[in-house]
Amino acid sequence: MEKLTDAMVEIREDDALEIVNERVKAGEDLLKIIEECRNAMVTIGEKFEVKEYFVPELIMAAEIFREIMEIVEPKMQKGRRLETLGKVVIGTVQGDVHDIGKNIVVSMLKVNGFDAYDLGADVPPEEFVEKIKEVEPEVVGLSALMTSSWESMKKTVKAIKDAGLRKKVKIIVGGGICSKEVADYVGADAYGRYVTDAIAFCKEV
Repeated sequence: MEKLTDAMVEIREDDALEIVNERVKAGEDLLKIIEECRNAMVTIGEKFEVKEYFVPELIMAAEIFREIMEIVEPKMQKGRRLETLGKVVIGTVQGDVHDIGKNIVVSMLKVNGFDAYDLGADVPPEEFVEKIKEVEPEVVGLSALMTSSWESMKKTVKAIKDAGLRKKVKIIVGGGICSKEVADYVGADAYGRYVTDAIAFCKEV
C-alpha cells in the first residue's frame, strides 16, 4: 500500500503503473487499489493547497490516475461497481477554449468518487442542456478563463433555466476570471477558486 501511495504522491509514473500491474495480476482487490490511489490524490491536493505542489504536479498526478484506471476498470466490468457520490456535468463555456483547469477538476472529481461528464471546451449552452437531460446530474460546472466568457456563462445558466432544469441542478463556476460577484452575475449557486473548492461543493450538494 505504502509503495503505491508513495509512488503517486512523488509523481513516479513508471513505478506507480508497475506496482498496479503487479497487484492486478496477483488478484488483489481492485477497489482497494483505487481507494489507495484516491488517498494519494487527496494528499497531492493538500500539497497543492499549501503551495508545495503546483499545476504541473496536479496535471501529472491526474494523468497517472487516468492510466491506472485504464488498467483497473476493464477488470471490474464483471465484478463490483464503484460507488458514486453523484453526477457532475462540466465544460468550458462557448467562446473559451481554455481547459487545463477544467481537466484537473474532472480528474479530481473522478478520484473523489463522482461520475464526471466532461463536455470539453467551447461548449454551447444547448449542449449543456442536452447532457443535463440525458444524465440528470446534481451539479453543473461552468469553466472560463476569459472575461468575455461571463456572458456565455450567463447564457448557459439562462438556457438551463429556460429548459425547466434550473431547480434540478446546482451550478458552480470556476476559472481565473471567476469570483463570487461573477457567480451572482451569471446566476450560479457557487464559485470555486481552487480545485478543492469544487470538490467540497459537490460533496456538500
